[in-house]
Amino acid sequence: MISPMKTLATPHPFFFLARLSAVFVLALCQPALAQSSKAVACPAVLQHTVERLQDEKPQNLCQYAGKVVVVVNTASFCGFTPQYKSLEELHARYKDKGLVVLGFPSNDFSQEPDSNKKIADFCENTYGVKFPMFSKTAVRGSDASPLFKQLTQRTDTTPKWNFYKYMISRDGKTVQSFNSNTDPLSKTFLAEVDKMVAAPSP
Repeated sequence: MISPMKTLATPHPFFFLARLSAVFVLALCQPALAQSSKAVACPAVLQHTVERLQDEKPQNLCQYAGKVVVVVNTASFCGFTPQYKSLEELHARYKDKGLVVLGFPSNDFSQEPDSNKKIADFCENTYGVKFPMFSKTAVRGSDASPLFKQLTQRTDTTPKWNFYKYMISRDGKTVQSFNSNTDPLSKTFLAEVDKMVAAPSP
């Protein structure tokens, strides 16, 4: 008597197709998952929360980690106020290379008496400012904001007038200061910008 042979069920072809598809999707997703899990560390100099100029909503400056950051104290009624135009052009020219300009209006030199709303309207309507601007801020002395106190400590330079500039490297390890007379589109300033944007992200 011939014993019956055990038959094995043949998997449906769809089984192999589904498995192949799953492996393919996983292979595609792995680099993206690895990239998203690699968060850019926020340097100490950017670990501050400030209010946005337009609506006074809190903003964490760590959102700019990994970028070259130019911080500038501004004023609406200053001989250097036309530098708003240069700052906006700098921001537009280099934003795709990882640079951001952050403006902080200040009345420390008695040339920014208006409210945040009036300052925002002035910047937008007069100079077409689109780079991030923040609420009126004290930038020197004991009343200086934590950000400007830290910038002063890092550079041994406190703002002497409106439109002082601080340039922070991508990793936050280098901070340079530039006085009011240095236009953001001057050769001196742009040379430093080019060096910093050329540095790889941390």
